[in-house]
Amino acid sequence: MIGAQILIECLEREGVEIMFGYPGGVVLPIFDRLYDSKIKFILTRHEQGAAHAADGYARSTGKVGVCLATSGPGATNLITGIANAYMDSIPMVAITGQVKTFLIGNDAFQEVDVTGITRSISKHNYLVKDVLDLARVIREAFHIASTGRPGPVVVDIPVDVQQAECDFVYPREVNLPGYKPTYFGHSGQIKRAAKLITESKKPILYIGGGVITSGAAGEIKELAEVYRIPVTMTMMGLGAFAGTHELSLGMLGMHGTAYANHATMESELIIAVGARFDDRVTGRVSAFAPHAKIIHIDIDPTSISKNIEVDVPIVGDVKNVLGQLLEAIGRLKKKPDTHRWLEQIHEWKAKHPLRYLHETGKIKPQYVIEQIYEATKGEAIIVTEVGQNQMWSCQWYKYNRPRTFISSGGLGTMGFGLPAAMGVKLGCPGKIVFDIAGDGSIQMNIQELMTVVCNKIPVKVAILNNGCLGMVRQWQELFYKKRYSHTKLCNPDFVKLAEAYGAAGMRITKKENVREAIEKAIEIDNTVVLDFVVEDEENVYPMVPAGEAINRMIGGMA
Repeated sequence: MIGAQILIECLEREGVEIMFGYPGGVVLPIFDRLYDSKIKFILTRHEQGAAHAADGYARSTGKVGVCLATSGPGATNLITGIANAYMDSIPMVAITGQVKTFLIGNDAFQEVDVTGITRSISKHNYLVKDVLDLARVIREAFHIASTGRPGPVVVDIPVDVQQAECDFVYPREVNLPGYKPTYFGHSGQIKRAAKLITESKKPILYIGGGVITSGAAGEIKELAEVYRIPVTMTMMGLGAFAGTHELSLGMLGMHGTAYANHATMESELIIAVGARFDDRVTGRVSAFAPHAKIIHIDIDPTSISKNIEVDVPIVGDVKNVLGQLLEAIGRLKKKPDTHRWLEQIHEWKAKHPLRYLHETGKIKPQYVIEQIYEATKGEAIIVTEVGQNQMWSCQWYKYNRPRTFISSGGLGTMGFGLPAAMGVKLGCPGKIVFDIAGDGSIQMNIQELMTVVCNKIPVKVAILNNGCLGMVRQWQELFYKKRYSHTKLCNPDFVKLAEAYGAAGMRITKKENVREAIEKAIEIDNTVVLDFVVEDEENVYPMVPAGEAINRMIGGMA
């Protein structure tokens, strides 16, 4: 086989059903072989869209997402999407074309050093210089991307390697002596953690995206319910524990619930599971959870005590470790007494609920999200852009199952939502998929409307149109004396734009029309763009100012 054929054969054997990308000169041998492949290829309108679509597909299905681009600008257009997947630990394989091997380093047409550029934003990367290595590299790439702490792997393939011939041998096993993730926790540390839990009066479970990746939602539920431990989630952890559960505290951190932040700061024991103590969660590190001992469970040893010093570090796959921990606690035949602690949390919930002013004569963005929740009965998959729309989606839609909230966490990538929603809908065709967007963020990759329409991928886009870059404007209002420097937007007619792409478009300016428009959009078998003209100076509250402790919040009501 030639290298391009070997690549396609390996992708098929890895179970790849869908991939996203854009053709170009040095990947034509691959595209020629894709012509006869059973893999469904989605031609995006920009390579960044391809990376985000592969990312969304991976997040919603748990499978490895795959994207493909040509060399030079095609490869560099993937960079933001690769970095986004890396920050959020998403399994992805990004395949790029490269100039002929003898031209590498000569500044050839459309040559860039892809492996050099992606070294710091990928879990691993390869430059394949010999066709004999290609099958092994693809096998390793999928293994590395999907095991341990997942992440994107980049495979750069020169065009002459794609054209070279060799006998094809598919590697049945992967042999990487330097790569051996730890999957079970140390028994001594498990015992220490179990003892701390049974003796604790004020414990909380602080859970992140690792719980979803590991498939450990069932173990979290058992630990919380049997031992009556309240649960707070990072943004990446939303859905890992039911948002409607009585023990749920919702999201914590900069825009978390007041009661989650108060509980974290007053807790005597934090059981951190698959979370990395991001700065948006901790606030001022020196003031974070001053009374708490911390148990930290994570498959990545470099994440433990990286941002916050912990008392009981446990390295391992969180599903396995939680299973061990439940057994160890059971053997102690003792439960923590959390009765008074839960009463205190109930008081905080009653005193500091999420709220906003309803009757102002304008559409409130929170109301739009509430109506999407009610119209979909909480059964939709919500994808977001980045900004105020993202935070309101975290607060006002309740996620009861894993992989139902899809958003850019660590990198905070504007333009993520629409292409990611495409990948989500392809991975979960039976689900209603909403992209909740800001009018600024949606325009970053709005060209992907053509992709979803052409491929009959009926996503629903709800634009919270406040005429500005909302989150940046909020900071300018609160901390820069309302000096709105370049945050006011001059927007297109989103309805006409949607129709130009072949989608349906609706503009909603009155509160009484919100629910009707959402229900109509759900019924339409096409991509629908809902342009909700919302309150222009609405803010996301609560809010923890930068550098403050997380119980030092600004307001609970706009």
